[in-house]
Amino acid sequence: MDYLHEQFNLEGKVAWVTGASYGIGFAIASAYARAGARIAFNDINQELVDKGLASYKEAGINAVGYVCDVTDEASVVETAKKIETDLGPIDILVNNAGIIRRVPMHEMAAADWRKVIDIDLTAPFIVSKAVLPSMMERKTGKIINICSMMSELGRETVSAYAAAKGGLKMLTRNIASEYGKYNIQCNGIGPGYIATPQTAPLRERQADGSRHPFDSFIVAKTPAERWGTTEDLQGPALFLASKASDFVNGHVLYVDGGILAYIGKQP
Repeated sequence: MDYLHEQFNLEGKVAWVTGASYGIGFAIASAYARAGARIAFNDINQELVDKGLASYKEAGINAVGYVCDVTDEASVVETAKKIETDLGPIDILVNNAGIIRRVPMHEMAAADWRKVIDIDLTAPFIVSKAVLPSMMERKTGKIINICSMMSELGRETVSAYAAAKGGLKMLTRNIASEYGKYNIQCNGIGPGYIATPQTAPLRERQADGSRHPFDSFIVAKTPAERWGTTEDLQGPALFLASKASDFVNGHVLYVDGGILAYIGKQP
């Protein structure tokens, strides 16, 4: 086995990627599968799981899907047991499932705030808690939390999301601090603005051929002068799941085209 293959090879590993029926989670799970990992994913209902299974099959990937609400601890524990029975002990966990509610803070209902915090922050705690004992026993494991640029920055209408992702950054650091002695690495990935079907309306050309105002804003704020793609996240996710990152712990890797490093163009 050559050096690069040894460093990034995931053969024999079991990876659980939450909320990976499509989008970022699907891209990350696909990269792991191509590196040799066995893939488990979950989503909130059977329809989404079936959609994911069809997409993996089309891509030539043999993935196993489960219906699981990541905010329900009993459901998470049961799903972790099923994955271990079906595929083997979980070596890699990616806490990808998440939501956002874009509402001005003074108009946001407390129930909506709690829902965002529950899915984006409490769920990674619950799912990580479910896989940690086995990782501790085997003295090996990788936990990767999908953070955000909002782990560092504020912006209008995303108070709950920013609070959750800021908290997730600190949960990442605390898992690293508490479980590093068991050879468990916990890191985060902070995606920039990623071109997905969900963001497609924000990138559509206007009737006069000009960019959508939000598209123009993002391109102007990004040194790379483009939106990211889900493929841009695959290499960083593979690095953090592989032997190559065995001494990287408590770090958030921002994959944002340089936005966080850039003050922006002078008007």
